[in-house]
Amino acid sequence: MKKLFFALVLCTMINAQSFGWGKTGHRVVGQIAEWHLSKKAQRTIAAILGPTSLAMTANWMDEVRSDRAYDYAYTWHFLTVHEGKGYEPEIQEKDGDAYGVMLRLIDELKNKPLSLTKRQENLKMLIHIVGDLHQPLHVGTGEDKGGNEVEVTYFGQTTNLHTVWDTKVIDRQKLSYTELADHLNRKADKTTVKELQAAPYADWLKEAVHLRGIVYDLPESKRLSYEYDFVTFPVIEEQLLAGGIRLAGILNEIYG
Repeated sequence: MKKLFFALVLCTMINAQSFGWGKTGHRVVGQIAEWHLSKKAQRTIAAILGPTSLAMTANWMDEVRSDRAYDYAYTWHFLTVHEGKGYEPEIQEKDGDAYGVMLRLIDELKNKPLSLTKRQENLKMLIHIVGDLHQPLHVGTGEDKGGNEVEVTYFGQTTNLHTVWDTKVIDRQKLSYTELADHLNRKADKTTVKELQAAPYADWLKEAVHLRGIVYDLPESKRLSYEYDFVTFPVIEEQLLAGGIRLAGILNEIYG
């Protein structure tokens, strides 16, 4: 019985490491997006989600992963993009991938007559997936499960590279999601917003592939601390800001 219990705990821990940005990062993306919504989009989204903010909705897709009814969406948090390539549908998981699902959700929310329940679900998923696509390890190489199989030590604690990028670097800043979102949003002048929202979706993948060079630039010892933080946190900041601004652009396009 004890062996079964520990196996279940280990399985839960492994699954928890497979989903992106962590609570703080996803909330930052949602909060920044909310600040850049048009008035019409704000009203329409409020009619769909009720009083819940985008920030507090942003982790829903991770929260339901323990519900077997959503097993079909397990692979929707990530995709594989090989070096020098773009999006290749034929190499993705058979149940779907983050990029392909995002495109479908946008199309359905814009063009299909959906029930309120379906609109709520699609919107919650879209908010989360846009965040995931701005975490470089969710646009994986296909070789190490998005860094989950790369064991490192981070300030003396054994962990994996994916967890470092999802949560560890962000959590070390000891900022609430509102503090971090406010700090990042101060950089969002009109030119920055326009440039980020003008980028084609395919460019997001190119950015992630480019940033993997920074992600995997590890010391031989795999011991990560201040130097790795110094290099990577500015990248994480840029990606969180881009995710929030671009999410707002998509929602404004869908809802006016």
